[in-house]
Amino acid sequence: MIKIIYYVHGTTLDNINKVCSGWNDVDLSERGFEEAKRLGVNASYDFDVLFTSDLKRAIRSASLAFPKFEAIQDKRLRECNYGDYDGLEKGLVKYEEHIDKPFPNGESLKDVELRIRDFLNYLKDNYDGKTIGIIAHRAPQLALEVILKNISWKSAIENDWRKKGEWQPGWEYEYE
Repeated sequence: MIKIIYYVHGTTLDNINKVCSGWNDVDLSERGFEEAKRLGVNASYDFDVLFTSDLKRAIRSASLAFPKFEAIQDKRLRECNYGDYDGLEKGLVKYEEHIDKPFPNGESLKDVELRIRDFLNYLKDNYDGKTIGIIAHRAPQLALEVILKNISWKSAIENDWRKKGEWQPGWEYEYE
């Protein structure tokens, strides 16, 4: 069994400007820097290895929150590729409409799920019995909900803490 402790990166400049980042490599805002530092102080991080996506906002959050760890960057942990919507108004990104249908010149949430399934298989082959820390993005976290809790994408989206406006410091999962 693998235990996964999943965190989402700190607030970015795009988040503040209500712009969707997707695969754009945006940095943390001042608030995001502070959130990442507080995460490291307040989170229990009893993990063996730390992974991040290869995007700056996740890498920087990891280095600020958990400076003792040399995080392993993995492209499979990237946010959903919103394609033509990357860098545009956040309201254009409607997950409900892109579960199966890719964003124009991007990917669908099912594509993200395939990436995360591949990543989980990698963990099983290389880190069985370990506790894994991850700092990444919204879509990969929702994909873990779908895969590990065996729920639909519709349910994962409806129950997403972001819709309720209630911040969550992290999630714990088990993968067998």
